[in-house]
Amino acid sequence: MSDFFQTGVITTLHQLGHPSLERLEAELASFSKIRPVALVLPALYSEFEGPAMPGIVRELSKVKYLNEIVLALDSASEQQLRSVREFMSPIPTEVRIIHNKGKRIGEIYETLTRNGLDVGPQGKGRSAWLSYGYVLARAKSDVIALHDCDVITYSRELLARLCYPVANPALDYVFCKGYYSRVSNKMNGRVTRLLVTPLVRALQQLLGQHGFLLFLDSFRYPLAGEFCMTTDLARVNRIPSDWGLEVGSLAEVFRNYSPNRVCQVDIAATYDHKHQVLSADDAGKGLMKMTVDICKSLFRTLASDGVVFSDGLFKSLIVSYLRQAEDTLMKYEADATINGLAFDRHEEARAVEAFTKAISMAALAYMENPMGSPLIPNWSRVKAAIPDIFEMLIAAVEADAR
Repeated sequence: MSDFFQTGVITTLHQLGHPSLERLEAELASFSKIRPVALVLPALYSEFEGPAMPGIVRELSKVKYLNEIVLALDSASEQQLRSVREFMSPIPTEVRIIHNKGKRIGEIYETLTRNGLDVGPQGKGRSAWLSYGYVLARAKSDVIALHDCDVITYSRELLARLCYPVANPALDYVFCKGYYSRVSNKMNGRVTRLLVTPLVRALQQLLGQHGFLLFLDSFRYPLAGEFCMTTDLARVNRIPSDWGLEVGSLAEVFRNYSPNRVCQVDIAATYDHKHQVLSADDAGKGLMKMTVDICKSLFRTLASDGVVFSDGLFKSLIVSYLRQAEDTLMKYEADATINGLAFDRHEEARAVEAFTKAISMAALAYMENPMGSPLIPNWSRVKAAIPDIFEMLIAAVEADAR
């Protein structure tokens, strides 16, 4: 049974009863005449060889309210680009492909570098950022939605519920984050369950009431890769290029807009995608790399808001986090037991131990270099530095399309 409880400083939009998908899509078709919607899909070529993309394309081929789709394609050759173009052809909406390994997009990145603009290494963050710029350059859409391309359980209802709060002009939201249940025969989502939530609450315990921590703790799934926003927000938001993307993006939303204009929406009863290995002994890959990047992003965000971190504070934080995580682990064990889900207490405890190590590594990295990797500049700054960047970007994508 769904709940309707509101918690935290943002609005939660639940899935109550059995809402009609046909009604949602009909209303979105009406809203799109006022607020046209673009969908951004950051993807690796390997995802077109996996189980998720055929289902995503099949569902998107039934969607009528989208104004444009921008697919940012990484790790693909020219031949693979042609294959992807054919793969996407069943979709009736106009699909534009940004070929990140293409010669002309490479020249765009070189132009940015020559002008002192660091857009980071290849990855989801840079792909999403460049896609926002392309949507802004075309100036044909007012709303941008984004979701990952590895969602095995994808349905077009996910997209409709994600777009609706921002596309509906009567609701006045500028940013909407998706959330969902990460449950199969067991509980998934370890980084959110066992790292982010206990860490945020441990920080609150040590620092007291802090606006950004309260904001972050209001999200049911802060690491969800699905969100929707206005193009105005896309223009002013800076984002990280590493695994700190989700936390860093939320930090920028908090910095630029009131929480009253931010919401989260239940977009799926079930959700499954590609799972990362824990990689407890290697901080350069898997969940360990992800957690180190997330922690560094969180520490630097708080420092920019005046929090003074010290060696003593970090030591207290690690102890406080461990207590919070152990208590949280007990709660999830009880939740799994009553629902008949598999629960491997040893593996969950190993994850907490690995995350504790990741926090220590992130703290050391922060103390050595508080600034870290710079955020990707927002498009307002890029346009000021290179006034004709939008024209260059449109020309590059259209040339690659030929």
